[in-house]
Amino acid sequence: MAKYSTGGSSGGGNSGSCELCGKSSDSLTEANVAGAQLQVCSDCASSHNDNAKTQSSDDGRERDRKRKAAQNTAKASGVYDGDSSHWEEEGTNYDDDPLPYLVTDYGERVEQARRDAGLQRDELADELDASENDLLAVEQGRANQANVGGGLIEALEDRLDVQLAEER
Repeated sequence: MAKYSTGGSSGGGNSGSCELCGKSSDSLTEANVAGAQLQVCSDCASSHNDNAKTQSSDDGRERDRKRKAAQNTAKASGVYDGDSSHWEEEGTNYDDDPLPYLVTDYGERVEQARRDAGLQRDELADELDASENDLLAVEQGRANQANVGGGLIEALEDRLDVQLAEER
């Protein structure tokens, strides 16, 4: 019988009483509880086994590692470059150039119209004297998040003969 046993069989078998809660069980498992190896029932094994807690702590470290890897990938891809100067472009005042309400599929419309016109994104951006990043944001349907001005939307509508703003 193990030290601190609450009773049960005196042999080394897998039946007897849980050394933690005293519950009778035909299938006890060995668990590390506060540094001691005890024969415990399945309930106590799942909640008090230090070996299992180490495993779930490892899972938490794995989640943290994956989250950090995703953040590093975003930084490396240029989505996040830490440079906020593009928000302070000279002459840009989004209060004076509000973004209109856009149709649901405006990004797809712009991209298709640009391709139909045989233009690359950088060519169209140069022609409109606009940022290629702003044009990309429009094509990806995130004009609002990128603070694209309404002037670019109007210029795209005129140049590509496409409707992007909702009728009022």
